[in-house]
Amino acid sequence: MSVNLVSNVYLDENSARIRAKLVPWEGYQRAGLVTSEELALIKKVDRQPRAKTESILLSDGQTYALLYLRLLKKLTRDDTVSCILVLVGDALADHDERIPLFTRSVESDPELPYTPLLKTLEAQDEFVQLKAAQLLTVLLAAEPASLPTHVLTPFLTTLASFVQYSSGTVNNKRDIGVQCLEALLARPECRKAVWVNTGIIHGLVEILKHKPSPQMSYQVAFCFWLLSFEEDVSEQIDKKYDIIPLLVGVAQTAVKEKVIRVVVATFRNLITKAPSANLPAMLVAQLLPFSKNLAARKFSDEDILEDVCFLRDELSVRFESLTTYDEYSSELSSGHLSWTPVHESDAFWKDNATKLNDNDHEQLKILIKLLKESTDPIVLAVAVHDVGQYVKHYERGKKAVTDLGAKTRAMELMTDKNPDVRYRALLSVQLLVSQPWVTV
Repeated sequence: MSVNLVSNVYLDENSARIRAKLVPWEGYQRAGLVTSEELALIKKVDRQPRAKTESILLSDGQTYALLYLRLLKKLTRDDTVSCILVLVGDALADHDERIPLFTRSVESDPELPYTPLLKTLEAQDEFVQLKAAQLLTVLLAAEPASLPTHVLTPFLTTLASFVQYSSGTVNNKRDIGVQCLEALLARPECRKAVWVNTGIIHGLVEILKHKPSPQMSYQVAFCFWLLSFEEDVSEQIDKKYDIIPLLVGVAQTAVKEKVIRVVVATFRNLITKAPSANLPAMLVAQLLPFSKNLAARKFSDEDILEDVCFLRDELSVRFESLTTYDEYSSELSSGHLSWTPVHESDAFWKDNATKLNDNDHEQLKILIKLLKESTDPIVLAVAVHDVGQYVKHYERGKKAVTDLGAKTRAMELMTDKNPDVRYRALLSVQLLVSQPWVTV
């Protein structure tokens, strides 16, 4: 795990500035914060040419790893902490073999190497926070032992705050936070810990919703790809976060092949790990025609075509086995109602209206939940239309929808700002109030 895998211009520019800055190490010695031995060691590498520092680290790497971590543990000034963090980063840059020098420091002090770095995450200085996050990620990703919960949990809480979406042209915290997650999610224990951190998942979803750059789209999709290797994640992620239509949209608008590659690979994992949870939603999101379109394209990466053909074939088999009501059920369960042919087919409603009553009106309740909670005008228009069709073709349905609050909601939608929602609500309310009341 290289330091360079978590980097951006902000870190690079500030690190260069900090390297040239004078730190009053002698003052710290006079104040009793730094020993004479520590001062002698730090003076050998502070603001020295890289070649000289490399020579020193070659022979005394373990000594300096412990020195830097102990200084971080006892010093608190942001400018000094910045300097130490840069020294640590420089020691690790292009030298992954030095990472164990830091992870082994626990043998000298059980609080090392992570407690001092976690402390620096609480600094007010943004550079200190981000540099500490970079270094923590490098060490945790390479840690040979199981990651301690008391380290991983607070670090992920910090990363959750980093990836929360906020508007603006530059957001270094979001950029670094996503890169840190990319690196950490390679570890299964991190995937499990991230999955239960709803702030992180919500933050990643919000980033994709706001049409990020191709690079950020790739990085966030890469995080979801890694998460999808966990079976429980694959079973629940679309139900909780509506991720499938979002990723379909990302792939459809992608200008970079690598974005399509990682999204398609994610879909393959979702099908492989939890087909029953994801195939219906994929069909509703029109992934089948999109995968057929992708299969006809030329890609430089052959793995993309293999995954695309897998998606196409699995979705085709599923689609061919569906009845018309299965299609409607899949659409209803996904929450993405649209004007597919079944909604306006009298024959469909005549044959299937009563099926909404099965299992204690399970699917009718889902329909009415969408009617009450959705903010999408298309979903609202289709849902209020379907309630009207249910009542029209099932004479005992009026009491059920009234008891579940659908009549009141339909009347509210008669004044909705969207003209199609208003029109569909009017038609539905006419059906609700014009037919004779039939008790159950």
